[in-house]
Amino acid sequence: MSTLNMNSPPSTSTNKTSEDSNQVLDLDNKVILVTGGTGSFGKAFVRTVLNRSAPRKLIIFSRDEAKQYEMQNNPAYGSDKRLRFFLGDVRDVNRLEMSFRDVDYVVHAAALKQIPAAEYNPFECIRTNVHGAENVVTAAIRAGVQKVIALSTDKAANPINLYGASKLASDKIFVAAKNLTGTGPPYFSVVRYGNVIGSRGSVIPLFRKLLQDNAKTLPITDERMTRFWITLEQGVEFVLSCAGIMRGGEIFVPKIPSMKITDLAAVIAPKLPYQIVGIRPGEKLHEEMITEDEARSTVELPDRYVIRSPHYEHQPYAVGENLVPESFRYTSNSNTYWLSPSEMRSLIKDSDFG
Repeated sequence: MSTLNMNSPPSTSTNKTSEDSNQVLDLDNKVILVTGGTGSFGKAFVRTVLNRSAPRKLIIFSRDEAKQYEMQNNPAYGSDKRLRFFLGDVRDVNRLEMSFRDVDYVVHAAALKQIPAAEYNPFECIRTNVHGAENVVTAAIRAGVQKVIALSTDKAANPINLYGASKLASDKIFVAAKNLTGTGPPYFSVVRYGNVIGSRGSVIPLFRKLLQDNAKTLPITDERMTRFWITLEQGVEFVLSCAGIMRGGEIFVPKIPSMKITDLAAVIAPKLPYQIVGIRPGEKLHEEMITEDEARSTVELPDRYVIRSPHYEHQPYAVGENLVPESFRYTSNSNTYWLSPSEMRSLIKDSDFG
């Protein structure tokens, strides 16, 4: 486990829970499929599941044959006889339905995630992130999957770019899927979290590369900018625990720490000055994971928040759980849980690229 414990932030409610919100889904003798399984999250998820559980099959579903070839020929993955590699695209509902046969659980991680690419190629972003979500729901219902948990992003809360808007639409599709299934399976839920330290596209690998290339300065968009941070390992742990307690129709948000980008730059390159380059189009000054409007349907658990759909009846996740206070917002600058420089150094060291 990482040195950072997501249970460490104090709860703002006074409730005592008798139900363990960290209950992890039992994957023994189950068939699990991961869309986008060759990505950063997918590979971390596969490692965790293979090391911890005894699944009957673990299916990697993705459209990139080169990445699948690399993964199949990596001793950490490809030699395990429980692994299956399916070429396919979430845009193809027929291929999804074929792949979902006899699958118990689906983790939907496939998405187009790069903000500039989404702005420049909007049709492609919508086809993958929105139509792809619709196809996953349709295929899961037709194939009789038990549970589907979809990965989202902080950028889906009050979105200001197409990527965030497409993921908001995707979230709505998965939450509303309960209308199609009623009280029975499949159950559909969403996990929403912030920047992942060990993932491609993170600012940390960028800073480290600039440092290795003997850059004279580090680019900082704004001195006030803050971000939520979570490791790949913690993201996997959170997804598994949410899959264990999910009832369908909810969005799970972890309690994770914040850090200023300037403090992050000082951790990575303490002797290198930074240069203010300005906020890029579609970029926020601070991240938001729960909006004030969503707070009206949000309950707090010791280590996470749950945004419940106002359209469904919900049983409590824990005895004495409370709605969050009125006007509550969960943002990276108003967070009460902050990373120290030593904690961030430890997390970077423990991450895949560290």
